[in-house]
Amino acid sequence: MPNPLVECIPNFSEARRPEVVEEIIGVIAGVNGVHVLDRHSDLDHNRTVVTFVGTPQAVEEAAFLSIKKAAELINLDEHTGEHPRLGAADVVPFVPISDITMQDCVEMARRLGRRVGEELGLPVYLYEEAATRPERQNLENIRRGQYEALKEELGKNPERDPDFGPTRITPAGGVVIGARQPLIAFNVYLTTNDVSIAQKIARAVRNSSGGLRYVKAMGVLVEGRAQVSMNLTNFKQTPIFRVVEMIRREAERYGVGIHHSELVGLTPQAALINSALWYLQLDDFDPNQILEQRLYGVMSGTAGAEQGEPATDFLDALAAGTAAPGGGSAAAYTSAQAAALVAMVARLTVNKKKYEQVRDKMWALIDQAEALRRDLYQAVARDAAAFEEVMTAFKLPKNTEEEQQARHQAVQAATLHAANVPLEVARMSLQVMELALQAASEGNLNAITDAASAVTLARSGLTCAIFNVHTNILSLDDQAEAARLREEVVRLEQQADELAARIRTLLVERGGLQLA
Repeated sequence: MPNPLVECIPNFSEARRPEVVEEIIGVIAGVNGVHVLDRHSDLDHNRTVVTFVGTPQAVEEAAFLSIKKAAELINLDEHTGEHPRLGAADVVPFVPISDITMQDCVEMARRLGRRVGEELGLPVYLYEEAATRPERQNLENIRRGQYEALKEELGKNPERDPDFGPTRITPAGGVVIGARQPLIAFNVYLTTNDVSIAQKIARAVRNSSGGLRYVKAMGVLVEGRAQVSMNLTNFKQTPIFRVVEMIRREAERYGVGIHHSELVGLTPQAALINSALWYLQLDDFDPNQILEQRLYGVMSGTAGAEQGEPATDFLDALAAGTAAPGGGSAAAYTSAQAAALVAMVARLTVNKKKYEQVRDKMWALIDQAEALRRDLYQAVARDAAAFEEVMTAFKLPKNTEEEQQARHQAVQAATLHAANVPLEVARMSLQVMELALQAASEGNLNAITDAASAVTLARSGLTCAIFNVHTNILSLDDQAEAARLREEVVRLEQQADELAARIRTLLVERGGLQLA
């Protein structure tokens, strides 16, 4: 089973009141499944950056609670600091770490944004990969003029309308929520207190002024020293060492040097390794030469071995000479694949300008398809477990009349459960077919056959699930219950047949296919 892990790095507009920072971090740490990895407070910036990781659901909940707490405790009308800010919870990005895609993080950002807008009444702007408009991909464009400009223009200038939430503002300001690749917050301090020099160097280094790509920079005064404050948005394309060397050369123009540098929050290990390799000129370096990395591989049992793919693991279990998993589990797995295809078609539609009129429908389709995919995937194990329950019931003792009666009742209860699990799979399969038909009707035309494949897979999953319902019905004593189950599967198959016929019509009329 995959173990998705996502990172969240919210930036809060507070550092000078430690008790406030502690309360915010407290609500994050209080969510089960979340681990706070780092916190960094800068008094001059009056800003705190928190880094935490966990399962997507837990991280999303912790992010919401932290935004809520920050909105309660931070008043932007009273806030001052060197760093630009739009709100109390200023920026809340999600970053995929393992077993989770960027698109998953985009959907997390959208769900969180909608919830913050509806429940907290805060204007929410989506940025980076989650942006709904090209001009909002860049955080600086959203935050231009900061809280004061937003306070003045919100509700008056349509360009300032949020993606979620009201067109009015409170002292908590707005919230910028998004999804992005790992970012390195990196500051270089100069041997001067002349902030104008830091500003000139920042202008030379940052991408928007013609400098290095994937570098955002500004010059500020921190602790009496000029600082070039930066975000490196793609360290693989623009590595840290290249940025440092450019700053060093630019500083020499003004007769100053680098005093020291600092990381804000966490950084990928690869970014530091790359810099070490460049400075040490280790051209033939192998990552396994790092002692700790080698030890981790040995201790975790992953050294020199590839981890098995979940799909392969399931197929191997299905092919084994055991009764479970069997056809019922295969039915659930097949329909889960269909739901995944529906989500794929919707994702190929949401960001296409040609399909802008159905964007909201496609986002809803993604949410529904992913929920069904999750439930169907869980049903793979549930079906196998239901079969094992029947086998366990048959193994109960039957030496006395009482034991025989108890055994019979246990077998009947387990058998009914074993019929209901595939019946639920059949119901979900029909729902997947309905979603797939919608994707084929309104989604990206280039993916219409993928939507049709989803209909076909879900129809197969439904059929296989119904076979398993029928075989369990044969063992039921309760004929009224058996009749009810038969009536429902007949209805499900009739509806499925209708949907299957409609998809063929759509393939011809909308897709232009010539089907026999």
